[in-house]
Amino acid sequence: MIFSIIMAVLLAQASSLPKKTIQSSDGDIVDCFDVRDQPSFDHSLLQNHEIQGAPAAGLPYMINKAGKRRVWQVWNQNGTSCPDETIPIRRSVVGAKRFKKKHWTDVRVNRRTVPYAAEEGHEYAIGEVVYLRGIYGTVATMNVWNPSVEHGTNEFSLSQIWLVAGHYNDSDLNTVEAGWQVFPDHYHDSQPRLFVYWTRDTYQKTGCLNLECPGFVQITSEFAIGSAFSPTSSYGGSQYDITMYIWKDTKDGNWWLSIDSSVIGYWPARLFTHLAHGPATLVQWGGEIVNSRSYGQHTTTQMGSGHFAEEGFSKAGFFRNLKIIDYLSYMQPVQEFILQTKNPTCYTAIKGYSEEWGSHFYYGGPGYNALCL
Repeated sequence: MIFSIIMAVLLAQASSLPKKTIQSSDGDIVDCFDVRDQPSFDHSLLQNHEIQGAPAAGLPYMINKAGKRRVWQVWNQNGTSCPDETIPIRRSVVGAKRFKKKHWTDVRVNRRTVPYAAEEGHEYAIGEVVYLRGIYGTVATMNVWNPSVEHGTNEFSLSQIWLVAGHYNDSDLNTVEAGWQVFPDHYHDSQPRLFVYWTRDTYQKTGCLNLECPGFVQITSEFAIGSAFSPTSSYGGSQYDITMYIWKDTKDGNWWLSIDSSVIGYWPARLFTHLAHGPATLVQWGGEIVNSRSYGQHTTTQMGSGHFAEEGFSKAGFFRNLKIIDYLSYMQPVQEFILQTKNPTCYTAIKGYSEEWGSHFYYGGPGYNALCL
């Protein structure tokens, strides 16, 4: 009996050990864990969850299945990879037993007082579409930059997609979010990193960044959530972008994330209330920063490229080829959308349309300047 107990403990410990460890050139350590041994399954709602290897309803029509990938991550640029049936997890989320949990909610206050995504101290330059009949997903291509962020202030700069249901002025807001962010006080460097996020209660008690608490289920070995993108765009030079797809599987309700031709994983339907059984009613794309006014003035934290939207291609951040995914999983080009800029002396956004880029917008800014105090 004692021998059986000891063997069970040893087997449990072995199952939670990485199958491979990769030292990245940027200092990150990436561990390759068995896909069944990830933090998502510590969630009480996912104890008996069966991993979905692919969307039950298949991929949305016209998804980029074979496009050439131009942006990689630093840890796998040289061809290094994790074994089959494992996922790469950045070492910072591995704790003494298995996974360290550090919530992002300590720097995200709830959005009770405003009708769109604008929290106290948070500033935005975003495009959005409200469609009460339901949004089953979205597609957008965004370029990746390396904006400057004030250190020691718990500030960040990010570019992302939000899919939203519920109400910002209540406690029932559901979101799924993904994009890239520079967050020095969290990651201890200034690189743009892939992130995911979710909430079911307007950021009050649920949700966290990346895999740092149970929730998002990763299935790919090609991307490490929380790891840095490379290469990045340069001012007046080469532009590097990623195409991000987020959509609802209409058969089981899960919300899936893909980047270019790689299916990253999904937010299980049972994490949510509104988003569990229904579609989103609002989609947003764009940039966000935190303005802590730590030095008695507006922050110098940059958004996007750190340059205003009016500077245009190769000099400003962009979101292009904006699309909405409908109930039948078809991608419909966005015809009309609204721009929201909370503080246009600091960060701006301007619309555009072309045959190649469809509906698009430029966004960004330097933060503190002669007019932004």
